[in-house]
Amino acid sequence: MSFGAHRMDTVEIRKQVPGLFNLNLTFCNLLLTVSNMPLTLVGLVSKAQPGGDGFCQTVGFMETFLSTNSMLSMAALSIDRWIAVVFPLRYHSKMRHKDAAFVLGYTWAHSISFSTVATSLSWVGYHRLYASCTLSNPRASSRTPFVIFTVFFHSFTFLLSFIVLCVTYLKVFKVARFHCKRIDVITMQTLVLLVDIHPSVRQRCLEEQKRRRQRATRKISTFIGTFMLCFAPYVITRIVELFPAVPINPHWGIVSKCLTYSKAACDPFVYSLLRHQYKKTCTDIVNRLLKRSSLNASGDSQDNRVNSIPTTE
Repeated sequence: MSFGAHRMDTVEIRKQVPGLFNLNLTFCNLLLTVSNMPLTLVGLVSKAQPGGDGFCQTVGFMETFLSTNSMLSMAALSIDRWIAVVFPLRYHSKMRHKDAAFVLGYTWAHSISFSTVATSLSWVGYHRLYASCTLSNPRASSRTPFVIFTVFFHSFTFLLSFIVLCVTYLKVFKVARFHCKRIDVITMQTLVLLVDIHPSVRQRCLEEQKRRRQRATRKISTFIGTFMLCFAPYVITRIVELFPAVPINPHWGIVSKCLTYSKAACDPFVYSLLRHQYKKTCTDIVNRLLKRSSLNASGDSQDNRVNSIPTTE
């Protein structure tokens, strides 16, 4: 019974902790999609800065914060999946709610720090190459500090997230391949023992065995591939932009920016909105809020009834 309770508790925690990362990732991506994408379209059509300088700086701050938080949230999700796959029986001790809160706190602190530094140094504004309010340095006097900040920022955001994704998913892939080999051995031994099995059933077992081997590779390649395809062109363009002698096509700047927006628009559906885990987490949060509000309402009504009882003198 204790082992069964342990397994149920582990499964329950495993369902909830990734949901926190999914909620954070979805929040950042949806807010980035509904706030920055339309303004970039306005800047592209009008070929001018949308709004005043203060408004554009606020939008640029949010764009830097949300995109950074989104990358780090994907890295946090990969770490959570690595722990869940490699250490399934110790998951509850390695990834507790306070550990998840610490990781989320770091992603927020990391994102706010870089965004605040860029905004306070006036390195956020309208950038014509990307037709959006983002990191920009119009002053030639501060070019060297801006170059250092840009390289440092992308190294500890994009490059760090990419390394974490590759390392964690490579370990997940090795474990998945090991389990697939074990299942394949058991399947082949079963097929050898079942002499009277129908050929169609045998063929279906072999096909499922092949699909099982390809499934892990396809999923991991999709996660890492989409991350590189959508973020790498924009980051490389920002690094190349630091060298004034290298010309950059304005159309390419818009395309690289749109690729990052496409990642932000698709990730909520890939990671969260179409997953049962995300829906269950949202439902649990709403139910807890409703339960708390109903308890408060019942307590207030009970107090009102007590106060309304007439006292006899």
